[in-house]
Amino acid sequence: MLCASFALALAGCDRGATAESPGRSSTLPQSRDGQAPSAEAPSELEREGLIIGEYRLSTEPVIDGDTIRVEGIKGSLRLLSIDTEERFHGKSDRVAAAEDFEAYLRRKRGQATRPRKTGTPMGEEASEFAKSFFEGAEVVRLERDDPKKLRGNFGRVLAYAFVSKNGKWTSYNVECVRAGMSPYFTKYGYSHRFHNQLSHAEAEAREAQRGIWSPEAKGYGDYDERKAWWDARADFIRTFEHEASGRDDYIDLTRWDAEQTLEEHLEREVTVLSTVDRIRRFKKLVRVTLTMKKGKTFPIIFFDEEAFEQSNVSAYAKEPIRVRGVVSRYEKGSYRTLQIVVDSASQVTLPKLPASD
Repeated sequence: MLCASFALALAGCDRGATAESPGRSSTLPQSRDGQAPSAEAPSELEREGLIIGEYRLSTEPVIDGDTIRVEGIKGSLRLLSIDTEERFHGKSDRVAAAEDFEAYLRRKRGQATRPRKTGTPMGEEASEFAKSFFEGAEVVRLERDDPKKLRGNFGRVLAYAFVSKNGKWTSYNVECVRAGMSPYFTKYGYSHRFHNQLSHAEAEAREAQRGIWSPEAKGYGDYDERKAWWDARADFIRTFEHEASGRDDYIDLTRWDAEQTLEEHLEREVTVLSTVDRIRRFKKLVRVTLTMKKGKTFPIIFFDEEAFEQSNVSAYAKEPIRVRGVVSRYEKGSYRTLQIVVDSASQVTLPKLPASD
């Protein structure tokens, strides 16, 4: 494992599609026997900051077009701001797609109201593009978009990946979009650092009809629908972020320190943002949980059934919402949790999403 965690935060958040020059990297740590450490260092990965470090790529690093593995980090890395199509997982799907691709896509979508992911020839092509891009690279430099967003909902490290090409660090994420292997993926928010580069790369790929934008591409073919949905979510998140600027009572529950911040605001009013994880009805209440870091959720409690119905939260499963209310502590036996009790539908704000099919 070749790993360096950088102590200094990055200066400037919109630096372009390249990282700092290779010559400015820190000295990479060695174990006592002179070999690179082999175990993941949790304290380094969980440290707040834009820079994660530099790592050797695994022997077979590419899982698919937006997921890679490196030595020294357990599990896979989810690459930010891209969402390539899936590789085929099984012979039956590959055969069905080859026989009648449009029928295959219809069957995979089924009755789903929103676009779904499935294996496609474009997914295979995206994986090959990733293999070509990373081929020959000794190390990959990993950076975050938000210094407080360390991992995704499934516990994977979230990162931009750079490799050294022609003396500078070149962003795989941006080049993947430029090659037409992925749209600019905004479902979980606009990129804070590379929004302009990603937007221009997508426009360039569309204009040139590269990859997924080619009329002949065997891919999802529904990117206008996907993009309208993703961008509506991103607009909602960006509005929250703008309102939250300079305030400590606006809490993004996906940040690593959200739990601590909630504790600091006990018995005070806050506004929280996250995705609806689960809705459960009990005899005397409705419990809506919002996603936090892996394995944790934050409960929103409705004792008033009418307030719950008027909020329309039930129509926003797996979508982002924001909730305003006083943080309180609930305890029963050994169970303890912080929560917000909602008495009025006006405490809940929902995104304006395009109508689903």
